[in-house]
Amino acid sequence: MSTSPSEPHDPSEDERRQESGAEIVRHEEELEVGVETHEYGAVSIDKRVHHEHVSDVVPRAVEHFDGVERTPPGEADSGEVEFLADGSISIPIIEEELVIEKRAVVRERIVIRKRTESRDERVDATLRKERVDVDLDDSA
Repeated sequence: MSTSPSEPHDPSEDERRQESGAEIVRHEEELEVGVETHEYGAVSIDKRVHHEHVSDVVPRAVEHFDGVERTPPGEADSGEVEFLADGSISIPIIEEELVIEKRAVVRERIVIRKRTESRDERVDATLRKERVDVDLDDSA
């Protein structure tokens, strides 16, 4: 007599097996497919500083002593001369000073984007399934 997995299971048969002490365990493999995340690659960005020499011509005025000029007094001139304590006259000489300022200016923003692409992939595997056949001898 042969029993196959497609036949209905009789619970009283388990009791009879336990009484006689014969028992067998049947195993089947199952396929579990999952996903794991692994680093596939990387994107790196390097920023380099490029130095560029610039020059520009900027006009600036510089006053220099250019001698003494003697002129006859005008109508509004009081004619009084102011002398310094040491007897000389002080005339301010003015020079323009260049003011140079450097500042960082945002020229652009670089945005790096990535996308995740999902696709189906076929997974093939061979699974083992144990089958139990029970053959009874005519003498049993």
